[in-house]
Amino acid sequence: MKLTDDQLEQYRHDGYVFLPRMFSPDEAGLLRTEADVLYATEREEVWRESTGAPRTAFAAHLWSDPFNRLGRHPRLIEPIEQILGGPVYMHQYKVNAKAAFDGEVWQWHQDYGTWQRDDEMPEPLAMNIAVFLDEVTAANGPLLFIPGSHLEGVYQAGHDLATTSYPLWTLDRATITRLAERGGIVAPVGPPGSVLLFSGLLVHASPPNISPFGRVIVYLSLCRVDNHIRRFKRAEWIAHRDFAPIVPLADNCLSELVAGGS
Repeated sequence: MKLTDDQLEQYRHDGYVFLPRMFSPDEAGLLRTEADVLYATEREEVWRESTGAPRTAFAAHLWSDPFNRLGRHPRLIEPIEQILGGPVYMHQYKVNAKAAFDGEVWQWHQDYGTWQRDDEMPEPLAMNIAVFLDEVTAANGPLLFIPGSHLEGVYQAGHDLATTSYPLWTLDRATITRLAERGGIVAPVGPPGSVLLFSGLLVHASPPNISPFGRVIVYLSLCRVDNHIRRFKRAEWIAHRDFAPIVPLADNCLSELVAGGS
């Protein structure tokens, strides 16, 4: 799958592109069921909110066949190679939950800011894919983007170790206010199976989920192979060290699991 010229131009201008219903309800449903299996396990890769509700499951592609297949799906890998201009490897893989009532905030940040500071990734030749496994609405903690905020490079940030269970390099209020006054804030919403592609430099966050409706989003962070990280400070299941290019599977790699389970 390739992005159109209009989609590429939107990505360059806004820092993201939204692709509704890229995966079928059955494909998304298979992954959503598997996410509950992951969250029920007691592994170091599964992080929880202060309430005990699931927050994220790291490196799911290494211990779950359905998520492994998603991480090598041509509908995801081919557009990223198109944007980044070469073969890519998996830098990070997360299955993030926003549990009903208990899903906590992800503060304003840039992912590449963390990859640069903690992992010594040389250049911002890396980006994210978000795959919706539930309906994402304005009420259940959607992603918030500041369009165009990827155009100024890396912003100064402070290392927040206290707000949530997961440490982040976060941006201050003055920076967020300046960027939002210029570019606004958007919250892409849509049905299960929808996909967001967004720059590692794009400033983003997500609010707490105080609604009775949970949501799960899978995040794949892909880096061009020749831009791999140079520092191995973080655990390997957070910042991966296998720099081999991803070889995409067949387009039916998920649907065949659906068919096999019916």
